[in-house]
Amino acid sequence: MSKLFNDLMTSVQQMDEVVRGERQPERQFTVDALKVREIRLATGLTQARFANAIDVQVATLRNWEQGRRVPAGPARALLRAIRNDPRHVLQALSCESSASDSLVDIHT
Repeated sequence: MSKLFNDLMTSVQQMDEVVRGERQPERQFTVDALKVREIRLATGLTQARFANAIDVQVATLRNWEQGRRVPAGPARALLRAIRNDPRHVLQALSCESSASDSLVDIHT
């Protein structure tokens, strides 16, 4: 077997250990309420437009921003991607061109 396959299998086994509680995750990404709001504000989008762009209900986004709920799984990954490269991620999500054109470039 290739080294890549062996590395992937090791990673899968480690993930299973984390799920079973036998191992602590090596990395964790948490998004608190303030960060969700900061990520959205950095895009220059309203709550309604941001929620539409990431395909969640406005109420869900408000709950995240107010700390009543915490984004999980794919939503957390999407928020991390938007935080790292808002312009390109929102363009890839087919956000209206006028919205993506007005984004604040936070990485220059």
